[in-house]
Amino acid sequence: MKSCVHIVFRRRSPDLGSVFFFLGGGGGADTRSETLQHCPRAPGHGQPSQPGFKFTVAESCDRIKDEFQFLQAQYHSLKVEYDKLSNEKTEMQPLRTPLYPPFVMMGHHPEMNGGLTSPGVYAGLHVSPQMSAAVAAYGRTPMGFDPHPHMRPGLPASLTSISGGKPAYSFHVSADGQMQPVPFPPDALVGPGIPRHARQINTLSHGEVVCAVTISNPTRHVYTGGKGCVKIWDISQPGSKSPVSQLDCLNRDNYIRSCKLLPDGRTLIVGGEASTLTIWDLASQTPRIKAELTSSAPACYALAISPDAKVCFSCCSDGNIAVWDLHNQTLVRQFQGHTDGASCIDISHDGTKLWTGGLDNTVRSWDLREGRQLQQHDFTSQIFSLGYCPTGEWLAVGMESSNVEVLHHTKPDKYQLHLHESCVLSLKFANCGKWFVSTGKDNLLNAWRTPYGASIFQSKESSSVLSCDISADDKYIVTGSGDKKATVYEVIY
Repeated sequence: MKSCVHIVFRRRSPDLGSVFFFLGGGGGADTRSETLQHCPRAPGHGQPSQPGFKFTVAESCDRIKDEFQFLQAQYHSLKVEYDKLSNEKTEMQPLRTPLYPPFVMMGHHPEMNGGLTSPGVYAGLHVSPQMSAAVAAYGRTPMGFDPHPHMRPGLPASLTSISGGKPAYSFHVSADGQMQPVPFPPDALVGPGIPRHARQINTLSHGEVVCAVTISNPTRHVYTGGKGCVKIWDISQPGSKSPVSQLDCLNRDNYIRSCKLLPDGRTLIVGGEASTLTIWDLASQTPRIKAELTSSAPACYALAISPDAKVCFSCCSDGNIAVWDLHNQTLVRQFQGHTDGASCIDISHDGTKLWTGGLDNTVRSWDLREGRQLQQHDFTSQIFSLGYCPTGEWLAVGMESSNVEVLHHTKPDKYQLHLHESCVLSLKFANCGKWFVSTGKDNLLNAWRTPYGASIFQSKESSSVLSCDISADDKYIVTGSGDKKATVYEVIY
């Protein structure tokens, strides 16, 4: 009699009973039987006979490994949707509509000054084919979107596109402008240095809209910039509710737009809606101003520090990039090119190249050794945020249009990512370079895989997320938001 091995895999994501119930799935497990080899059974026998075993242990392990990776991807997708839906109740509550401070000085976005968000913004999510694919594959109620359709085995090709919906959220754009959905590789969400999710561990009640945040190295203090001042928080003390210090930097009604620590952690540089940058000595018994740098521009929108801590770069509202000698506290150069305010900036890890984005719809790169512009990328949207990958090659750009675009430093092709529903206000790479985060006016914190943008995790806050930073060890994220607080996340691996 012919014999075989008959293996049944029961697909149940761990600890997801409550998720299934919440999503209307009834808490039942997805079950799939996989017959590794079909064979007749002897009459009257419930089990196949043992001789003639068809599969080696290694082959069985490979199949179990494939199953485990599938479950991991499924668990991640459901976790993203659960986090989204658990926060969705905030969408049903009327939100305050104060003036939207980061763009008051820019003056280009009157439509943004009416409010932080609208109650129905999340209802505008695209009914994507990923959502339809998830329903077809798992028989569950639509959950918004499935971030990882390419990791779902066996989906019919007809589900990669539906009328009126976007076929994916991550696209590869070739040099001639051809866009194709990105097929994510198997290791998009697994492997060393790739987070699984992030959980909120602390709320820092600043009291004003938080337009700037930064984290000390080693991770202990968080600096939050709001109206007129920077507050310092000791997050090493669990449940800390009050700042340990307050740095009064600007006039009371002017917003801090950027604050940067020097690598030694003893000096903080602060810029905002004023022509003066303030340099703070944090090593003294009480933090004090040790120098001021004054430019001709009425405001500074962003700051960067050279890796050797000798030079500070400030993005000016007049479009210039001011270069400051920190030792002599003097203006040594200005990079001129942007025809409207320079809004964001980052520097390459080796300190040789600068990247800037502007309200003139351009991203530019500058050679710091020769003091000249190298490249210019033109877009149809204003640039609000950018970050250069610490390991090189990739530049991520956050747009007023809600797109995130990931450019290669030499090649003409790029990636375009569509998960934000409104303008992308801040962006930051993890120090390992394998992932980055972006935040938006849509209240979202998105974490992306470098460079192709697989969605690693997503968090919904209660208001626009204006600023973010990642700790030097990639274990913490801090965001600053429109509801006058900063949020500390622990990154879970």
